[in-house]
Parts: sequence; structure tokens; C-alpha cells
Amino acid sequence: MLLRWIRQQLGFDPPHQSDTRTVYIANRFPQHGHYVPQRFADNRIISSKYTVWNFVPKNLFEQFRRIANFYFLIIFLVQLMIDTPTSPVTSGLPLFFVITVTAIKQGYEDWLRHKADNEVNGAPVFVVRSGSLVQTRSKNIRVGDIVRVAKDETFPVDLVLLSSDRAEGTCHITTTSLDGETNLKTHYSVPETLVSQSVSRLEALHAVVECQQPDADLYRFVGRITVTQQEEEIVRPIGPENLLLRGARLKNTKEIFGVAVYTGMESKMALNYKCKSQKRSAVEKSMNTFLLIYLGILLFEAILSTILKYAWQAEKKWDEPFYNQKTEQERNSSQILKFISDFLAFLVLYNFIIPISLYVTVEMQKFLGSFFIGWDLDLYHEESDQMAQVNTSDLNEELGQVEYVFTDKTGTLTENEMLFRECSINGIKYQEINGKLVHEGMTDDSPDGSVPPLSREELLFLKAVSLCHTVQISYEQPGDGPGNPFPNANGFSSQMEYYASSPDEKALVEATKRMGVTFIGSHGEVMEIKTFGKSEKYKLLHVLEFDATRRRMSVILQTPSGGKVLFTKGAESAVLPFTKSGEIDKTRVHVDEFALKGLRTLVVACRHFNVEEYEEVDRQLHEARAALQQREERLAEVFSFIEKDLELLGATGVEDKLQEKVQETIESLRLAGIKVWVLTGDKHETAVSVSLSCGHFHRTMNILELVQQKSDNECAEQLRQLARRIREDHVIQHGLVVDGASLSLALRGHEKLFMEVCKNCSAVLCCRMAPLQKAKVVRLLKTSPEKPITLAIGDGANDVSMIQEAHVGIGIMGKEGRQAVRNSDYAIARFRFLSKLLLVHGHFYYIRVATLVQYFFYKNVCFITPQFLYQFFCLFSQQTLYDSVYLTLYNICFTSLPILVYSLFEQQVHPHMLQSKPVLYRDISKNSLLSFKTFLYWTLLGFCHAFVFFFGSYILMGEDTSLMGNGQMFGNWTFGTLVFTVMVITVTLKLALETHFWTWMNHFVTWGSIAFYFIFSLFYGGIIWPFLHTQDMYFVFVQLLSSGSAWFAIIIILIACLFPDIIKKVIYRHLQPTSTQKSQFETNYQGIGCVDSMCCYSEGENGCARLGRMVAQVMGRYNPAYANRCDPTLCSLCCCRRISYKLEQDEPTAPQE
Repeated sequence: MLLRWIRQQLGFDPPHQSDTRTVYIANRFPQHGHYVPQRFADNRIISSKYTVWNFVPKNLFEQFRRIANFYFLIIFLVQLMIDTPTSPVTSGLPLFFVITVTAIKQGYEDWLRHKADNEVNGAPVFVVRSGSLVQTRSKNIRVGDIVRVAKDETFPVDLVLLSSDRAEGTCHITTTSLDGETNLKTHYSVPETLVSQSVSRLEALHAVVECQQPDADLYRFVGRITVTQQEEEIVRPIGPENLLLRGARLKNTKEIFGVAVYTGMESKMALNYKCKSQKRSAVEKSMNTFLLIYLGILLFEAILSTILKYAWQAEKKWDEPFYNQKTEQERNSSQILKFISDFLAFLVLYNFIIPISLYVTVEMQKFLGSFFIGWDLDLYHEESDQMAQVNTSDLNEELGQVEYVFTDKTGTLTENEMLFRECSINGIKYQEINGKLVHEGMTDDSPDGSVPPLSREELLFLKAVSLCHTVQISYEQPGDGPGNPFPNANGFSSQMEYYASSPDEKALVEATKRMGVTFIGSHGEVMEIKTFGKSEKYKLLHVLEFDATRRRMSVILQTPSGGKVLFTKGAESAVLPFTKSGEIDKTRVHVDEFALKGLRTLVVACRHFNVEEYEEVDRQLHEARAALQQREERLAEVFSFIEKDLELLGATGVEDKLQEKVQETIESLRLAGIKVWVLTGDKHETAVSVSLSCGHFHRTMNILELVQQKSDNECAEQLRQLARRIREDHVIQHGLVVDGASLSLALRGHEKLFMEVCKNCSAVLCCRMAPLQKAKVVRLLKTSPEKPITLAIGDGANDVSMIQEAHVGIGIMGKEGRQAVRNSDYAIARFRFLSKLLLVHGHFYYIRVATLVQYFFYKNVCFITPQFLYQFFCLFSQQTLYDSVYLTLYNICFTSLPILVYSLFEQQVHPHMLQSKPVLYRDISKNSLLSFKTFLYWTLLGFCHAFVFFFGSYILMGEDTSLMGNGQMFGNWTFGTLVFTVMVITVTLKLALETHFWTWMNHFVTWGSIAFYFIFSLFYGGIIWPFLHTQDMYFVFVQLLSSGSAWFAIIIILIACLFPDIIKKVIYRHLQPTSTQKSQFETNYQGIGCVDSMCCYSEGENGCARLGRMVAQVMGRYNPAYANRCDPTLCSLCCCRRISYKLEQDEPTAPQE
């Protein structure tokens, strides 16, 4: 115990954290000696990952967790420890290059984070210390400090509001940076502290705050404040309405004072910097699988070479030839150690079959390629001035593999812009016409525009709607100060602007204003409305906040006459069961009718309390809100006790418009083979109506329902019936509707049957869904045996769980805050942009990355297989075929840039063709370009080319090595250089054959890489470099190029490697063309009916160029700057058309006749 106490005092072992923290305001701690202060975090925000001291070890540790990096480190250490055929530089330099590039990138990103942290932590703030207001830096604020914040400043810590310049001790804030909500929120101070509006009064304040430990939930805070006045302790409950969160901004209030309760990384904003679970794309998983296969090939080659070496050396003449006699120590050494040493030496010799630079190239491709999404003007929303946003570039290629899309409805498929349409009052339906409440079916026929008098029920309904909300008001006229609590209340209501966290509330309050019942504003505990010009003031006694479980909110008010009334509004399933009077049946029918029209519905009810009932309600609410333990549960019980025996007033119907081109987008996704599921919290009828209007459900589709299931057995039987109906009516398309309650039963014990029904349906609609249920549905599909790639898209905080659960999460920059955007992988402004994001960008990214991965393995097989074959001709002596410099620079310099540029710019089909023909998306589905069959093709192609390189060179110069004009013989370095030269040219031209979209950059890096190899080799071998110990390559390359036979061998081998590949492509494109290949013909040569348009020629084009152009057509490639020019007379005969496509054009040039 003593040791533990000492460690706690030294800071090595933090004390046990209790469930609550005690904060002494102004840090006035108790004077008795038994008190041990709690230790809290300082106010520094740390978003950086490294420090100056830990950057090198921590970064190296993270990088060597990658299997390829760790493998090359082992190889490098082996080369240092034993005598190996190649220099340690051959492994060390590429490893150093990859590690350095990655470290520089990560170090730069972390430096930017440090810079941002320093700006935040160094911001000036004012705190009350020693009886005066002093300026300090934000990082120096401690828990218990009293902080002053002025208008339009952001809160530097989480504060409990003590006082403001307003007499009632309230303030207005916006939390846009936290949750994206732009409405003004009112926060309150307790009555005992609101008078402390000066430094002297705050200095005299003796109070203690007890609250929960830091919690990431922005909307949850449980605590109490104990104020000592005249030796009497007064205890007040405090909650979220008293807490000012770090990052929020003070509005419409001159200044406030608050006590810091959560600082630095313990503030709620910092706790929400949660690390999302690492998502790995299908391409990355395939890449790791291929890496393991190549590791197996490497081990096989090394073991085989070691065995063959000892088999060969079984003969005495080969074991110890006369020119290489062994020492006595070598003869007596252990055979096992010699075998291991030889195995490691072969491992080092062949280790380049594992492409170390693959990872860094893929990272660069993803990082640079992600900018194209943000730069795409087709994904730019002009009205909101928002561009597409990439939060992670690791999943770019996953956009091309999506099989299921899970989408929210409100704010995602719809605009989340609400417009009041209809209502039901006392069993009668009304509609709004010209700002008047008119019976359904009637017209506004009052000639003078006068408003007909409202009945008691109609007036009570409108008052309930205008008072039961959390709407705030902003007044635009200058001079509105705290002295005038209701500015513009007399005839200037047009200057008012309502702010609400829910668009429904804003639409309803604006509607009642048009109808004559205007909400003027709140002043402390007073809410004022004007009923046809007559002012009425209600005292706000309690607010029963909305929560997802109850699905309703309530206010308890004191009417002008002194009575106590409860107004409640919420979903019909959350209100109607608790009503005992009113036109319940008629209202339920009207709610269903509203829902069928696609309107969002809310039911409004009230309850009148007598004096005894209200006293009991007030007592229970006070006790529940003052509780530190299980406050939420106790409040839920009290809310249930209050919100019962309601009198039904009516219901509202609000329209939420569909977003532009939603129907076309859903149809495009369906044609692309992507199934769309809609997951919404709306009621059944509303959700079905919207699904039909947006094209998710077709009118001809057979709609199946799994709703209102009460038990497991009932649910299982219904699922079996649905499965039977689908099997019987397999010709037509089916749509499935599931509600939240039935889904819970289905997932409890009938997952397999439920999945069978869902997968056989073209569209699925899940309504009345809780946020966690959305995530469960996504996980259910994601973990099914087929393991489909899923995408979730939504705009609200309730969509975050499914966005994080899906393989790809997309946030909509909508009106429900920014939580979905912050937690997503990609963010777009409108649902319609999803079409281009998947069908174009996803298509391009997948093809580029898939080809990059396959090509890397191919070129490394080409690189190292001749080294393996060479051992059969040198008695497995571990003699290297290539010079060490060539081994080092092959992947870094000679072959790296062409594939990087290809992976950034390649387009097999024009973007507009991909959008107009969504079916092309199916060509790349199921990870087809990285299937084992495709991988096997590229690997075997690499082995075949390697055999041609080696044996072609051997046949052409193996028998007669005197190829020089003066009879000088070629040596082994010349042979290796010939193989290497052919290899560099072949793998570069192979990529050129795969390229369909040529830009000036492709040309520059393709031909530039070959030219760089020749120039580098001439300089490297043509000069004696003093810093090199040996220079085996001196004048070798010059001699090789001076031999006509060598040039002949290079040309012959190139043709032997690439010509069969060209023939294969031509045959496949004509006999078994894919949809993509057919579209390439349409894109480049629309309407060509003659002999491939021999009449079309470019200006100054000769016959050879024309033939080359025809070959390019057959290969399916096109030049972006290519423009055919046709002779008018020949064109009239051949009916040929010309197409011009420029990279910078938004639209393809229309074909000209």
C-alpha cells in the first residue's frame, strides 16, 4: 500500500478513478488536512501522433509491422551477417527508400497536426484568478478555473455556466462545429450563481460541482452544484442545458462566466475524436494473399536450388574443382550450418520476387488519386458551395466493388426541407391555402382576405404546435439588447427568423405563424405567442426532452389563467397508445392517409393537471433530475408517468421533397447490379410511399410485408410463407417491407431464412428502424457467406453506426448536422452524386489499382526468374546474373513511373459512357480483375516472358560468344545486361499495350523510362567511378550496343514476347468481347460501317500511321487528343463519323455527320 501511495504521489500510478468528479469553483479546496485533490488532465489538445523524441522508433515500429518491410529487413540483416552473392545495398537501399518516403509523408502530416494543435493551445483566454481577470493561454486552464468568454468566441473548455450579462442568466450558443446544427441553443445558469456577473462577486462565490467522469456523448451530462450561502448549502441539479461544450460558439450574448469541468483531451469534443475501425479493401486483402503465394514461390525456389546444389556437388569434381580448393576449416564445418547458409544465400539472391515498392506505389496512387474526387466539378453542389470530400483514400478501389447500398431516407433521398401541407384537428382534415386553415375539399373564397374565426379545438391545436418545441428566434434589427426581451413583437414579426434543430419543428412553427398564432420568443421561463395580434404569455415549467426511445417530446406550461397543461407531440405509435379521449380512430385513419401521400406525420396531444397532480409531477421530476446515479432511467420512468391519459388534439402532415435525380440514380445502381436497401425510422406507410415515388419500388413489383410480428413463431411462419411466394412467383420482381419490431424477431433466431427472402428480393425497405438496428442489418449482409461489399449512405447522427459498419461509408452534407460526414469515408452533397462516384470513379480506381498490383507481381517474376534459371548454368554457385546497381534500381527507377502514371490516369471507357451504361459496372464486380484466374495469367505470363528473355539470349549468343566485329568475346556480365535490357523494354512496352488512355504524361514516362535506362547505363558503365570497389560493368553496355547481333537479339526477343500477347488480345476482343470492350468500339468509332474507316485519316498521315491507328482500334485504345479528319467525298461513301475527345472537356463532342 505504501509503495502504491508513493507511486501515486510521483505520478506513475494514477489514483483509482471514481464514478464522479468533484470540482471546487475557483479551486478553493477544503482546508482540512484529509483532502487529497483529484488529478485532472491539462487543457492541451493533442491530435498529433508523434513527438520529436518518439518519431523515429514509433514510426519504424509501425512500418516494420508490414510483412513486406519486415521481410526485407530480415534479408538485409542476413546479407550483413553471412557471405551472400549480392551486396547488402541491393536490399538496404530499396528498403531505405520506401521507409524514408513513408516516414517523410507521415512526418509532414504530423507536423501539420502539431501546428494546428499549437494554434489552439496557444489561443489567448481570460480567467479569474486572485480576485482579478487575467489573460493566459488556453493550455494553462485548469479544472475549477472560472473562464470568461465574450460574444462570438468559442469555448476553450467544457464549462458549467455560472452567469451571463443577461439578467436571467441565460446565453445562446451554436454547436455547428460539433454536430452541424445551426440553430441557436439556450443554456441556463442556476438561480444561485446567475447574480455573480462581476469578478468580485465570482471571487466571493463558494460552490462545488459534482458531475460524472468525462463522457463522449455530446448530449449527456449529469451533475449537481452545491452553493454555500450564509452557511447554508443549496443543491441544484445540472444537466446538458447547463454545460457549454468546447468548440461551441457564444452568440447574441455579450459575455459569460463558467467553471471548467472537463479540460483538454477529456473534453467532450476531444473524446469524439474517435479512431474509426480500420477498413481494409478487397484489393488489399487480395494483395496480401498474392504476397504470401509469392513468398511460397520464393521459398520453393530457394529450397530447390539448395537441394540441387548439393545433388550436383555429390560428384567430387564439382564439389571441389581444381580452381576452387576448400580450406581445412571449410571441409570440417557442419553440413547443417552449410545447408542453412546456402539456403539463406539463395533466399537473398531471389528475394526481389517480393515487390517491396508495391506498398509505397499503392499508397502514392491512392493518396494522389483521391484528389480527383474533390476536383470533379460534377460532384460539386453549387447551391451549398460544397465539393466532394475524401476522409480516407484507402478505400478508393472499393467504390468499384459495391454490391449493396444501404441508404437513409430523410435528408438522403429527400431534401430535408419541410413544408406544412395538411393537418387533422378533432377528426377533421384541414389544408393550408394562402396562409389560412381550410377544410379539405373547400377553397379560400373570402373576398377580403379575412381570416375566419377558429373554433376552440382548432385554436388549442395551433397553440400546442406553436408552444411545444425547442425553436429559437434571431432578430436581425440592430439594437436588440437584453433590456428588450421581445424585440419586434409589435408588428415587426417579418424580421424574425426561426432556428430549429429539427426541420419539422421549424416548418410547423412557421405554419402556425401564417395562420395567425405566432411564436414571439422565450425570455427566461416565459414563452410568448400572439394569437391574431393578442399577446399571451405562458410560463415554461418543464421540458421533457425528445429521445429516440420515447419518440416524443413534451412541455409543461402555466397558462395565462394559472392552469397547468402538458403539450406532447411525437410519432403516432408513441402518442396514440397513451391517449384516452379525442377522435382517436379518425385521427389514426388521417395519419395513414397522410403517410400514403409521403408526408411526415406527428400527433399532438395535451393533458391538464390539477394542483395535486402537478405538485406530484414537479416533485418526481426534481428528484429524478437531481439524481447522480441512473438519472436517465429514473427520468424515463417519470416521463412515462407524466405522458399518459392524454387528450388527442390532432396530427400534422409535412412534406419532405425528393432530392433531384434520385429516381435516375437508383435505377442506374440497379442496372449496375447493385441492390438498394432503404433503412429509415419513418412509419410504414410513409416509407412505402416515398419508396414508390423515388423508384426504389416499382408499381409492377410484388410488395411483400413482414410487419407487426408479435412472436418468434409468427415471424418464422410469415418468413416461410414469403419464401414460398417468391419461389412460386419467381418470374416477377419482389420488394420486401420490414419494420423494426419484426426485424428484431427475424434476427433473433431466423437469420438464415430472413437472408434467403431478402436476397431474392430486388429491393428491401426497413422502416421504424433504430440506429443500432441499421448497423445490425448491414453487418448481417456483410458477414453472410457470399461476403458482399456493402456501402451505407446517410446524413444524420442516427446513420453513423451503419456508416461505420459498412465496407464503405458515405456521409451526405445535409441539414441534420455533420456527424455522418465526420464519421464517413467519403462525403457528398447530394444522393445523385453517388452514381458518378461509383460508376465512374469506382470503376476507374478499381481497374487502375488492380492492374497496378498484377503488373507489379508480373514484372518482378520477369526480373528474378532469369536469375533462378542462371543457377542451372553456374553449378548453383549463387553467382548473380545482374549487376548490384541494376538489382537496386529496377523497381525504384527503371520501371516505377510508368505504372504510377498509368494508375492515376487510365480510363478504359469514357466517363460519360460509364454513366450512360451502368451495366459496365458488372464487368469489374466480384473482384474479377484480381481473381485467382487473372492472377495466375499474369504470373504465368511473367514466367513465360522470363523464359524467353533468358533462353532467347542464351540461344542467340550462348553457342557463339564472339559477336564483336574484332572477335572479342562477350562475358557473363554482357549476357546478364542483355537479359536485363530486353526485360526493361519488354515490361515497359507490356504496360503500354495495357494502356487505353494516352496523355502526354504517359508518353513522357513510358519512353522516358526506357531512355533513362540507356542513358544511365552508358554513364554508369562508361566512366570509372572512384568510389566503387569493383566495376564489373565498365564498358560492358557500350560494347553491347555496338554489336548488331545484340540489337537483332533484342528486337527478336521483344517480338517473341509481345506479339503472342497482341494476337491473344485481338482474338479475345473479336470472339469473346466484354461489355467494356464493346463500349470502347462505340466510344471511339461510332457509326463506322466501312472497312474500319480507312478513309478517315489525320492531316499528313501516311499509310503506316493509318495501319497503326487500325491496330490501336483493334486493341481498344484511344488517344485523348486524337481527332479524325475525313475527306467529305469519301465519308459520303463510307458513312464514317469522326469523334474528338479532349481530357478537359466536360461533355464529349457530338458526332458530326
